[in-house]
This record gives sequence, C-alpha cells and structure tokens, in this order.
Amino acid sequence: MPISGSTVVRRQLGRRLRRLREAAGKTDRDIEEANLASRAKLWRIETGKTPVKVADVRALCWLYGADQPTTDALANLAVGTTGQGWWEDTGDTVPHWVWLYYGLEATATEILLYDPELVHGLLQTPAYIRALRQASNPKADEEDIQQSIRLRQERQQTFINRVPPLRLTAVFNAAVLTRPVGDEQVMAEQIARLRELAALDHVDIRVLPWEAGAHAAMHIGAFMILDFDDPDDPAVVFLESHTFARYLEKPDELSEYRRVFELIYQETVPIEEYPP
Repeated sequence: MPISGSTVVRRQLGRRLRRLREAAGKTDRDIEEANLASRAKLWRIETGKTPVKVADVRALCWLYGADQPTTDALANLAVGTTGQGWWEDTGDTVPHWVWLYYGLEATATEILLYDPELVHGLLQTPAYIRALRQASNPKADEEDIQQSIRLRQERQQTFINRVPPLRLTAVFNAAVLTRPVGDEQVMAEQIARLRELAALDHVDIRVLPWEAGAHAAMHIGAFMILDFDDPDDPAVVFLESHTFARYLEKPDELSEYRRVFELIYQETVPIEEYPP
C-alpha cells in the first residue's frame, strides 16, 4: 500500500529543517527564545509528526540563513504536510498536490523517469505546454495557459541552474516523439529541445523504440523514482494520475520499480540517434 503523500512530505521537510538548523549552529532553545516554536513543537516538526505552516517554514529558514531557492522548496513541501486536498484536484491551473511534488523535485539529487505518453514538464517547450493545456482543457483561457507556461519555465530554470546539478535520466516511449502534440513546428522544436538538453552532462534522454516490442513497463504506465542526497531520506516512487498522486517508499516497491527501469533502459537508444 502507498503511504500518504503528507507522510512523505512531513518526513522530508522535518529532516531538511533539522539539517539547516544544525548547519546554522542553532539549538532548540535558540528557536524557542526567538519565539518561533517551543522545543516540543520543534521536535514534532523535525520528526515529521505534525503539519507545518508555510509561514513557520519561512521564518525558520530565515533564522537559519537559508537561501531563497531552498526556502521556496521547503515552503512548497509545507503546503502538503496537512494532507488537505491531497487526493483532489481543486480545479486550479495547478492542483494542490502538484506543489508537493515540486518541493520533492527541487530537493532530489537524481530522478529516473519513464513516460509512455508525453514529454516531462522539466523538458517541455512553451509551445508544447500550450498544446497540452489546450488539449486537456479546451476552455482554458490565456491567463491559465500563460500560468502553466510560467510555472514550468521556473522549474526548468531551477533544474538547469542547480549546483550541484540534478541528475535526470528520462526514458520516453517512441509514441512521445511520433504522436503530434500541436503542429509539426511544435514537435520539431520540442524534439530539438530534448536533443539540446541531452547534451548536458547531467541529463540522459532515451527513447524506447517500437522495435523493442513488449517491455517491462507496459502494464505500469508513467512513473518517477526520486533519490535524495541523505541516507536518512529514502527514495520515493512518484505515480501521477489526473486527480491524485501516490508515493511509494517501501524497499520492495522501490526495488521493483528500479528493476523495471533497468530493464527498459537496456532496450533504449539515445535520443540523438533516434529518428525523426
């Protein structure tokens, strides 16, 4: 059974706040004296036992001297610590639970992903984003579309500029490159962008060709494996649906998804070598 998203997020957030505090040389008494949290409350936060307000996270990050990208990433994690709205799409341009994934994405050190249908958000061009948005919601207005583009571009800039960089290995079914999303120009630009990104040392983009035939992920669908730099932060499998997300972190679950990824990876070719 998957653990709840809020459980994953509370654990991640608590551990990262504790490490920031320790790096800043702050004690639980320092936090209490700054009127940010009692020692008991801080313990509950750092052990993932309680929801955390975004304002509290930002205040703690300020006291610890965290930079803005770190603060924003942890604030995104805080959004999900209550679990409210986790299983529902609120109807907004970005569902509530998606912000929680963004927080994990921003703190991961490596992502392995497989998608049989579309290019991942970190790799999409603005025109491709627009075409997807219009297809999923023909009634979407220009403001909604522009917001979708802006949010993805912000994530992409974080991805490109991170130091040390996030290692990304992406496997796409051949259909992702052959199914037209938008017109021919949109697809040509998107494929060119994928090849451009694949030239980066920390990015590996592969295609699972039709010739591979039956493969290990056919019955699974899209998935992502997120790894983190601290041994205390367990890897997480992220499964996304239209209205909810699931997180898996049990060792046997992680092992199975890694096994599947390794099997399909062996059947892939680099995107630079794949037509069109």
